[in-house]
Amino acid sequence: MGKQKAIAALGAGMMAAGLLTACGSSSGITINVYYSPEDNFQTVVDNCNAKAAGRYQIVYNKLQRGADDQRQQMVRRLAAGDTGMDILGLDVTWVPEFAEAGWIEEWTGANKAAAEDGVLPGPLETATWDGKLYAATKNTNVQLLWYDDRITPEPPKTWDQMMAEAHQLKAQGKPGNILFTGAQYEGLVVIYNTIVDSVGGHILSDDGKSVVMDAGAVKALDILKQVTSTGITDPSLTNSKEDDVRHAFENGNGAFELNWPFVYASYAEDKPNDASHFKWTTYPAASPGEPAKTTIGGFNLAVSSYSQHKPEAFDAALCLRSKESQKFSAVKDGVPPTIESIYTDDTPIDPSKPVDASDNPSMATAYPMRDTILTALKTAAVRPLTPAYQNLSTVISKVLSPPSKIDPQATANDLRDKLSDALQSKGVIP
Repeated sequence: MGKQKAIAALGAGMMAAGLLTACGSSSGITINVYYSPEDNFQTVVDNCNAKAAGRYQIVYNKLQRGADDQRQQMVRRLAAGDTGMDILGLDVTWVPEFAEAGWIEEWTGANKAAAEDGVLPGPLETATWDGKLYAATKNTNVQLLWYDDRITPEPPKTWDQMMAEAHQLKAQGKPGNILFTGAQYEGLVVIYNTIVDSVGGHILSDDGKSVVMDAGAVKALDILKQVTSTGITDPSLTNSKEDDVRHAFENGNGAFELNWPFVYASYAEDKPNDASHFKWTTYPAASPGEPAKTTIGGFNLAVSSYSQHKPEAFDAALCLRSKESQKFSAVKDGVPPTIESIYTDDTPIDPSKPVDASDNPSMATAYPMRDTILTALKTAAVRPLTPAYQNLSTVISKVLSPPSKIDPQATANDLRDKLSDALQSKGVIP
């Protein structure tokens, strides 16, 4: 998740891409990368084109803003055998689906070694399917617990503590709501999956081929029921997505915000006088003494099976997600790196210039929560890996909505039945 421009910027990006295609390379090879809107990704592309020195020319084709729209465009074109797509920017949940459909190439040999070098285990798992690497990790993401130290000087460490503090704050007439993504969409699935993994539960089997819904999955439903049915969530919970949660916290409607790191820059810009009080910590654990296993997000870069320039596409993809590129994207667009060593790299993005938080930032100046993010990533959870993930996500979000109406065991049984049906889906969802 990085800052993203409006549709007008998308149109401008597509025009720029057309100009780059016209310029071409001395070899005449164009590598088309299809990736979501990211403010400074064109600079990454430009840097990689300079390094390619005419061997090929990378063209950045911006996809739509919405994840569903991005996936739909690529699915339709790949299903038609489109040879005009070389590098695909895939949400972390799409790799098994695209690999199973035969649309993306396996990474092997030196390319595989380079793509895996120094990558954190959690993000790397999202790029694999059936024991094989099908993508190179570009960036990851993980939710944190955000709070105002004037209201809660010491943040809660568990869900039980957080709920108890929320009730106490509300009894004192203070903001006490727990704010998170409770709308019927992927955000609710992320919350549930995090709680399931944190209690050691399973929704699916490890191979993604059968539904488990064990005691941990039922316990997670009970926690979700408790937090949403006892008066400590915002009245708009069932309509709340990431930006709604951000606004609610900034407007003083809650004590605890469970959200992605993009909220830090937004808070600092919207409420500069209060920014020093906006704090963060790792996600609340489900049990005392046990770390939370927070569900990760992010994007991976895959090479299309229909690309007519696969060697160049692999080379270009490695550059676009190299250590240098990931660090640039982290400090400029706020997308967390997948390569662990970047988190402790305090050199500015341009070592030839004096470091400055606005013009030439380092990880230390642009990413003050980097240590907490790294801690969370080391115990991270991934969403169930299956080619039918889109089916599963739709089912889970529908069954869990509204979460205040959850009946833990009955809801688990309903999920077990409906998810079993979802796993039987043949082919790819259009």
